[in-house]
This record gives sequence, structure tokens and C-alpha cells, in this order.
Amino acid sequence: MTPRSMTGYARVRRLAEDREIVVSVKSLNHRGLDVHFRMPPELDPLENALRGAVKRRVLRGHLQIQVRVASPRAETPVTVNQGFVEAYIAAFRRTAAVHGFQGDPDLNAAFQIPGVFQTAEEEPDPELERLLVAALEDALELLNQFREREGGEIAGEMRARNTTVLQCARQMETIRSRAVPEFQARLSAKLGELLNHSGLDPQRLAQEVALLVERSDVSEELTRLKVHAVQLDDSLAAGGEVGKKLDFLLQEMHRETNTILSKSTGGGEHGLEIGELALTVKAEIEKIREQGLNLE
Repeated sequence: MTPRSMTGYARVRRLAEDREIVVSVKSLNHRGLDVHFRMPPELDPLENALRGAVKRRVLRGHLQIQVRVASPRAETPVTVNQGFVEAYIAAFRRTAAVHGFQGDPDLNAAFQIPGVFQTAEEEPDPELERLLVAALEDALELLNQFREREGGEIAGEMRARNTTVLQCARQMETIRSRAVPEFQARLSAKLGELLNHSGLDPQRLAQEVALLVERSDVSEELTRLKVHAVQLDDSLAAGGEVGKKLDFLLQEMHRETNTILSKSTGGGEHGLEIGELALTVKAEIEKIREQGLNLE
């Protein structure tokens, strides 16, 4: 299954009897699933059914869904809220009398107040619900096709960068394998000089040297870095909801790389080589992380 990006757009137009149904869906990045509808108030009773269709097809993202239903031949009865208008006129005249103002209420102004006009409330139409859900499902299918194409491209670039991470890790292992004997030889020579000119305990000094070698060893960090990189590759290949898992793996890879950088300091020429490779790895991990934010 191809990973999906969280960005995309789809629009569906359907004709059914005397109705024209238009559904558009726009998706943006988000840590969870955040759905917002824009549709006429008379469709509010159908929102739960529409939300259910979204949850069955989308796992993460900020979705803006616009629904429009047009019935050219249908006439929607509109009435004036007479009580509201009369209360408005009475309030106007009372206020004018109290303050000594002259003038009459403006009916045009009253008609612009929300709630003045009312439409007859109708019972939810099961057939309309079915048509709307079907149109939304078609729009979500188109959206997911778009998101899968984009997600595949993002995943391909992420895997290419992850390949660079693995290559750098293997190069660091090769450098480390050459560096350890040389490092130990230099320490042994230095140890001999110190023993010839001081009264230090040879056994205690050897223990300190061994501890220094261990503290500069990056073999465990390199092993964990490679394991996490392979897991990242496997997750991208498996697809599905990968965003959160990738975020965790990249945090671990970043931590191991920082440790490698700190241990390579003071390691001479080989330490500089390892440090440069670790910096490359760190840059690639950051670029992978930025791209991973776009995946569902």
C-alpha cells in the first residue's frame, strides 16, 4: 500500500432527478483528523452520516468539505418572522422616544438582520442523504488517488535520502575499524612514555585507557542507526498510516547521530572523517523529517 500525502483536492458533481449535487474536498497537513463542513443549514442533520464516510477513508489531515445542493425546479417557501419584525419596530420607537430622535424604522435594515427570514423546516430526506454520502465517497476516492500519487513521490525521495544515511553509516563503520587499532597503538605508546617517567600504577592507568577507548567507540550507535534506517525503509514500503511511526524512528536516528558526533570529537583524522559523515547523516535525517510531515 502506497503512503498517502495529507494534501490534495477533489471535486465531484452529480445530477440526480431535479437535483445537482456538488462536493469539493480540500486536504491539508494536520496531526490528527480535523474535518470542517461548509453547507446550507438545512443539511446539518446529515453531517454525522457525512463524517462517518470521511472517517472510513481518511486517517489524518485537515479537511475542508463544501457541499452544495441545487434544485432548480423546487421552490423553498420563505416566510418573515413577523414577531421579530414587530419587536424590532417597537424597540426602535421606544429608543427614539426616550432620546427625542425623529424618524421611522427602516424595513430594509430590518430585513438584513439574521433570523428575519425563515424557511420551512423539512424532515431529513433519506434519499438525499444517500446521494450526498455517495457523492462524498466519490470525492474522497479521487482525493485519495491524488494523495497516493503524491505520497509515492515523497516516499521515493525519502527512501533515496535514507539510502544515503545507510551508506554513510557503513562508511563510518569502515573508518572506525581502521581507527581503533591505530588509536590503541597511540595510547599504548603514550602509556609506555608515562610509565617510564612517573610512578603511576600501570594497572590503574590501563583501566583509564580502556575506559577512554570505550567512550570513543561508536559501534553501538552505528548499529542502532542502521537498524532504525532499515525500519524506516520497511515502514515506507508497507505504506498505510506511517507518519507517526516515521516521526519516532527519525527522533531515534537523530539521537544516535548526535552521540556519534560527540564521541568523534578529539578522535584525530579518523574522528574528523566520522564527524563529517555524521553531519551529512544529520542533514539527511532533517530533510526526511520535513518530508515525513506531509505523510498521513
